[in-house]
Amino acid sequence: MKPVARALADATRQLSETSDTARLDAELLMAEALHIDRDRLLLNPPDREPPKRFWTMVKRRLKGEPIAYITGRRAFWNIELHVGPGVLIPRPDSEVLISSAIEHFEGTKGPGRILDLGTGPGTLLLAALDLWPEATGLGVDSSRRALSYATANSRRLGFEKRARFKIGDWAEGIKDAFDLVLCNPPYVAESEELGPGVSEHEPEEALFAGPEGLDSIRRLAPEIPRLLAPGGLAAVEIGASQGKAAKKLLARAGLKATIAHDLAGRDRAILLSWV
Repeated sequence: MKPVARALADATRQLSETSDTARLDAELLMAEALHIDRDRLLLNPPDREPPKRFWTMVKRRLKGEPIAYITGRRAFWNIELHVGPGVLIPRPDSEVLISSAIEHFEGTKGPGRILDLGTGPGTLLLAALDLWPEATGLGVDSSRRALSYATANSRRLGFEKRARFKIGDWAEGIKDAFDLVLCNPPYVAESEELGPGVSEHEPEEALFAGPEGLDSIRRLAPEIPRLLAPGGLAAVEIGASQGKAAKKLLARAGLKATIAHDLAGRDRAILLSWV
């Protein structure tokens, strides 16, 4: 067995005690340590001893630190984002908001102006700007650290002339209307248990939202009608058990609300448009 294959097998055995994705974790860490992508690692692994850095990263993962913090990056939709401690890690569940927007604007030139409330490292806004090259957007977050990542990601992806970021408390002070409003608010109930490493490492303020997980959605609900332009779409991410309650909160002032589901069929977003 070649050294890299042997190291991957050993790391997978160790990580299986704390991770449900032990083999994938080991491959992602090895690819990062070797400065190659995972596809190349799997198809044409180098015939060499793994760098010591690989085992350092494995130890960090064994302590529950998220892979994205260890590698410093996370793929989302068609882009790759740089992330780090103190910033919410982009998740595949949030891609439902992007796919819903694509469906809504199908057959049109797409949204001209995009708003991302709680943008984090720029996740939803930058993915949308990548899809609609003529669009411009505004990302808002209460965390200066998150916005530093968002600004850097925008610059690295070549969107700095089309994206603007500002620190803020949700939609406070925003007077314009937007064709597409995206939001992944905190929606975890205070008593809810999360997967290993999540609450220990990711920012609490980006996860939890009161006893039912609906506090942030309650704050957003009265703001969305004034933010959404005619013909536009607002997409708000929710927890899998919150569809009925969140829909009731958000369907107001003439807005039609529907529930979008993730690939597992779970409630994942509330979509709002003008009737």
